[in-house]
Formats: sequence, structure tokens, C-alpha cells
Amino acid sequence: MKAVLLRGHGSFEQLEYRDDVPVPSPGAGEVLIRVAAAAVNNTDINTRIGWYAKSAADSGWSGRALHFPRIQGMDACGRIAAVGAGVDPKRTDARVLVDPLLPSRTSGALCDYLGSERDGAFAEFLAVPAENACDISSDLTDIELASFPCAYGTAENMLERAQLRAGESVLVTGASGGVGSALVQLARRRGASVIAIAGRSKATAVQALGAATILDRESDLIAQLGRESVDVAVDVTGGGKFPQLLEVLKRRGRYAVAGAVAGPIVELDLRTLYLKDLRLFGCTVLEPGVFQRLIGYIERGEIKPLVSATYPLSEIVAAQKDFLARTHVGKIVLIP
Repeated sequence: MKAVLLRGHGSFEQLEYRDDVPVPSPGAGEVLIRVAAAAVNNTDINTRIGWYAKSAADSGWSGRALHFPRIQGMDACGRIAAVGAGVDPKRTDARVLVDPLLPSRTSGALCDYLGSERDGAFAEFLAVPAENACDISSDLTDIELASFPCAYGTAENMLERAQLRAGESVLVTGASGGVGSALVQLARRRGASVIAIAGRSKATAVQALGAATILDRESDLIAQLGRESVDVAVDVTGGGKFPQLLEVLKRRGRYAVAGAVAGPIVELDLRTLYLKDLRLFGCTVLEPGVFQRLIGYIERGEIKPLVSATYPLSEIVAAQKDFLARTHVGKIVLIP
């Protein structure tokens, strides 16, 4: 089959497009999926360059070493091509969206990640546990469906951890990216008032997703919003703005983080944290039921896909360069 192999940590030269990669065989309790579309995520680039590593032994997204070569890709839409032992043969040809958080094969690990601990979706075929291949009924295209799993699952999980409620205000960083644009939609779905941070050129697109207020990335948040003015902050950027996010939170406010594209090392004044009784949530492993709720939102048309561009899988380097340019709004999707 055609697939992209990540041969090791490094630059784009570590991505090798091949047409002679063996098709995986579904094991007991697994299904083989013919991949129709697979989206690009920050984690693909971060894993490739070894960004997650604090040491040579923890270079993967889960904090464990990666084994190469690896087929990356967390987001997959496709159809079941074959089933392994113990799986109902009637599932063959079912249209599915893949939950990328897999049962762990390593003792003590919370979960494995598609495209990190296990080969992922940057290929024509993909084998996953049957329970991770979620049936979906939707008029959306495969490309549109592939834009949902990682970004929208991450976003819904952040809002769930922070317990965002109707009538509350929520500050969304990186609002034009995949997770950020999902956060805007999902927060509006919950009935919250969204304050979105995005570049000036992307403000109109973010506002169309449901943001009530748009702030430029360079804004002084305290000057614009005032101290203790926001119920919840959901952050995918980190970096130098982090102290301001805590300052604008109300007392007993909640902060959730699932990314650090502006930098992972931040300044934290513990007095702000404990004197305001703030709650901080790190968000990676999905809470129970989050992905199935996401499927329901899609099927009922409560959220919409936001696809910026598509590329053939063979042009993965161009797709990642486009992604890294940060000029897009929403998702970039690869077609095997």
C-alpha cells in the first residue's frame, strides 16, 4: 500500500512516501480500515521533530520512546475493509470515524495514540481495535469528517474538564487553528459567550464561527478585558500570554490547556493561583463519553467542519509547510 513512513526525529527529510508498505492485518478484536482522508495536526509535527521529549526515552506524545519507522496520522475517516477474529463480519463496509486514543499495550500507560505508539492514518489502510472504529451516519464528505477527531475531541474534552456552562464567558487562545476553531463552535454550542484570540486577518472567519468578541494576538488582555472578568480560559498556545490568562480569570475561575505552540515554558505566580482559588486542568486523555458525544454532534449537524486545504498524501511535506505557515483557518487534510 501507499504510506508515509517517519524514519526518525528530524526535519522533512525524515518523511518517506512509499508504495510498497505491507497492508496491516487486523488482529483479534480489530478491524482494517481503508482510509479515505486523514487530517494534519500539531502533534504530527511535534512528534516528528521530537518536541515532546524531555529526554531520549520520552520522545512520543505519551511520554514514551517512539519506535521507527512509524506511520503517523491521528485523524482518519474511511470504511471497514476487513475484520479480525471476534468482530461481527456485518461491520464490513461500515463508514467509520476513528477515535485516536487506543487501549494501551504498555502496563501503566493511560492510553496509546494513533500515529505515535501505533501506526496511524497516513496510509491507504489502517488497523485499529474495533471499538475505536466508530460508525457514523452523515452527509458530510470524507474530507470534512476527517477534520473532526483530534481537534474537536481535544476541544470538547477541554470544555468538559473545565465544566463550561451556559451563560459563562470563555476566552479561547489560538482561535483560528484546528482546536481553537473547534473550541469556538463547541463553546457556543454550550451557550457560552466566546472571546477569541486570533490574528487580524482571520478575525472575520473566527467571528463567523460564533465568537462574540475577537482580540488580536498582540492585545494586552488585562487592558482589553480587565482583571477577574472571564469565567474560563482554554489555551492551546501557552507562551508569554499565560500570566495574563490567569489574571483575567474570575476568582474560582478555570483554566484548561492542551497545547503550547507559543512555548511550553511559562511564568506562574503561585499567589495568583492560590489566592484566587483557580483550577488548572491539563487535557490529553479524553473523559469517558467525549468521543461518542462528538459523533452525535456531527450526526445532528450541531457543529460544522472547517477545512482550509487538501493535499494528496504524496505531498505531505507541502501540507506540513502550509500548516506551519499558520495562514490557514481550520484543518488541512490529506487524501491517500
